[in-house]
Amino acid sequence: MRLPDGVLGMAGRGPDWANWVERLPGLLSALLEEWGLTPDGWSMHGYCSIVVPVRTSDGGTAVLKVAFDVDDESEHEHLALRNWDGRGAVRLLRADPHRRAMLLERLHHEDLTGVPDLEACEVVAALYPRLHLPALPQLRTVTSYVDGWSAALARIPRDAPIPRRMVEQALALAGDLVADPASTGVIVHGDLHYLNVLAADREPWLVIDPKPMSGDPHFELAPMLWNRMDELGDGVREGLRRRFHTLVDAAELDEARARDWVIVRMVLNAHWAVEDAQRADRDLSAEERDWITSCIAIVKAVQD
Repeated sequence: MRLPDGVLGMAGRGPDWANWVERLPGLLSALLEEWGLTPDGWSMHGYCSIVVPVRTSDGGTAVLKVAFDVDDESEHEHLALRNWDGRGAVRLLRADPHRRAMLLERLHHEDLTGVPDLEACEVVAALYPRLHLPALPQLRTVTSYVDGWSAALARIPRDAPIPRRMVEQALALAGDLVADPASTGVIVHGDLHYLNVLAADREPWLVIDPKPMSGDPHFELAPMLWNRMDELGDGVREGLRRRFHTLVDAAELDEARARDWVIVRMVLNAHWAVEDAQRADRDLSAEERDWITSCIAIVKAVQD
């Protein structure tokens, strides 16, 4: 099986990626044979997975998804999908967790990027309560991740291009949220944005590609703000506020708690850009500087 160029390019990310890409054709072939599947279209890929449209032995349509097997964020994707059982999310038909392989219901290619942003926010807000079920014991907690990320954030150079007051604010909020028992306990998708909601036949919209954790429903909002920012033009701040309040109001969330999580997530996002440049011993790229500016704009917008 010939891999898409985008998947072949993943080998350049490091030895673990190169090893996975090398093994992938054999892995896919084995799964197709073992599960009685026939390829049925061009393969697609995300950042860390390949998706092959297939026909099952009875002629039904599905997709075979195989994820990078060193990625801990997607380790328990199959557990979340099995728990949701198709309610608000793509249905899991079969899984082999050891090989990070899943057979999934086939959805349409249409996602929420083609829907006006506020209408898309309402769609996602309606999905939140369907996904936020009691957390499974196997899931890592949001707070365990945030605790480690905050420790790294505290070491950021004072001359980093992130306002120091925002860094201090994010650290304080993160400390309070990590200590709060309400910050864990439900399944959170972790990466719920416009591209990860697809049109379907049995429901208008279904969620895909969770990075499930045990967390707080208010943790979910930030990706809906930072994606599609270029559409807001000169009205970025007002547009971001409208999105934020649409999500909060439609999902009946606590505004202050949602705001706190957005601030923490966006400052961490900005910090990771700085950290990446430091790790590579180079200056920030123009793209990274633009991203940091966007993160700061979101922090300001939700506090206006």
